[in-house]
Amino acid sequence: MDRPPELPAPSPAEVRQRWRITFAREPVPVEQVGRAGVVAWQAALQSSGLSVAGLEPGGTGRARISIAAPLPAPFAGEAELADLFLLERRLAWQVREALETRLPPGHHWVAAEDVWIGAPPLPGRVVAADWRAELAGAEPAGAPPDGTRLADGVRSLLAARELPRVRAKGGGEKRYDLRPLLIDLSVAGPAVIRFRTRIHPELGSGRPEEVVAALVDASGLELEAAAMTRTGLVLAEDVATGA
Repeated sequence: MDRPPELPAPSPAEVRQRWRITFAREPVPVEQVGRAGVVAWQAALQSSGLSVAGLEPGGTGRARISIAAPLPAPFAGEAELADLFLLERRLAWQVREALETRLPPGHHWVAAEDVWIGAPPLPGRVVAADWRAELAGAEPAGAPPDGTRLADGVRSLLAARELPRVRAKGGGEKRYDLRPLLIDLSVAGPAVIRFRTRIHPELGSGRPEEVVAALVDASGLELEAAAMTRTGLVLAEDVATGA
């Protein structure tokens, strides 16, 4: 008996629009990040009614969305970024109405921008992150830090040629230099610091908790971060244009 002819595989659907979504995120339980976070985004997009690439008949079954940079569970984010790829063009208000009330738990809509489809992948364009840390003294609990010593500690870190640190990794320890990962640091209030950390493919990423730990060492103050917020992500094109 002759076998029926094989049907050609369906051609992948053509992406017609790429939206850069800006959203805020509250601190969330650790079980809501990683794979669980991906699942939550997939569910949000599947229920949105948008023609998301990957969800079409014959597609991969996974919505095509690219998150700029993972945000650790205990931290908040004010301007997180994600690129969403659509098979049909939509207006900004249509994208907002489709997603604003469907974002994963702890996420809040901020804005959306129609960007060039052929732009490089978003994660590879992130070169730095801006942070705000609200500090409190460890002893007595919640006491505001000494402003003079805090400012001296900031100046000391910025003047240092290197900042040797030890990071736990894979059950062991890894020694590294925090200084090239710390771009800027300033006192922004009686108990608030702002800083920018580098995200580099070879050097790694400057962790905000390590910046606070280095400031503790430099100032001699017993400090802890009562709240940590990533206020923005810096893309390579932002640096090129001076934005």
